[in-house]
Amino acid sequence: MLILSILTIVFFSLVLIRATDLLTDHLKELAWKTRLGEFFLTSFLIGIATSLPEISVGITSALDGIPAISLGNVIGSNVANLSIITGIATLIGGALVVRDQTYTSDFLYALFAGVAPILLLVDGELTRVDGLILIALYGYYNVALLRKHNKSIDEEGFLKSLLYRMKRNHVGRNFKYLFLALVLIIFSADMMVKSGQYIAQFLGVPVFLVGLFLIAVGTSLPELAFGFRAIKRDEPELFMGNLLGSTVVNATFIVGLTVLIHPIIPVAVSEYLIATIMFVASLLFFIVFFRTKKRIVPWEGAFLIILYTLFVLLEVYQQRV
Repeated sequence: MLILSILTIVFFSLVLIRATDLLTDHLKELAWKTRLGEFFLTSFLIGIATSLPEISVGITSALDGIPAISLGNVIGSNVANLSIITGIATLIGGALVVRDQTYTSDFLYALFAGVAPILLLVDGELTRVDGLILIALYGYYNVALLRKHNKSIDEEGFLKSLLYRMKRNHVGRNFKYLFLALVLIIFSADMMVKSGQYIAQFLGVPVFLVGLFLIAVGTSLPELAFGFRAIKRDEPELFMGNLLGSTVVNATFIVGLTVLIHPIIPVAVSEYLIATIMFVASLLFFIVFFRTKKRIVPWEGAFLIILYTLFVLLEVYQQRV
């Protein structure tokens, strides 16, 4: 049963890649048809789309009464996105050359958002009030980015013109595929949560750890697929928008939504510290590589992969002590 549960997670991780790929393609087509602009496409639409596996894991785990698996999944996904996912994407796809150097404030938002759940955990639990705070932070992040990138958005008669363009461009087909992709993502996430719960019980380890690694890597595969394609197509802005957008969505909206359904009371807050420290370290190294050469080259990607390997070893060591 253990091997079957692991294979189940692997299989549905592959389903997640295909479903999220389908979702992203039709979201991009919708953005083109409705002229939503680059901000919505990168930081909002695709950031939400590639985070839908984490959202589904959060909702299903909360409904199943094991929200800790979602918190582990969120933190693990953010570490994975900034380290092993970015590393593999650059090793396979080539150097990530970023021409736009205006992301400094976006990095600061991502850093604060990433540590916000742990800051709220200092009292020993994440309550529904904490969930509302995290969702409010997500709303503030989007408002701040909207103001920063508002040049790409026509605010005058926006809703009216949006509905007109949707009707004129026959977006019904896009919504059919979006619905199909959402069904596949939600079902796959539910199967991964159930398999993860069984693995944790079988091995006698906290469900947080299973979410931190096994499920987190699985739900981060859509980011890897999208990041690789963005680098190969020389679209670094899409890669950066998705990376930062997903990081903020994971740590604020998803955790907030999860604890609104079921508050999280961890056995020990200390079990989250290493993961949070590694998230901060991964983001700082990412920023250093990004700011020094305006690119992330393959050897730096390899370093980020080594950093993730160190993260795994530290977590395993902590569980043995």
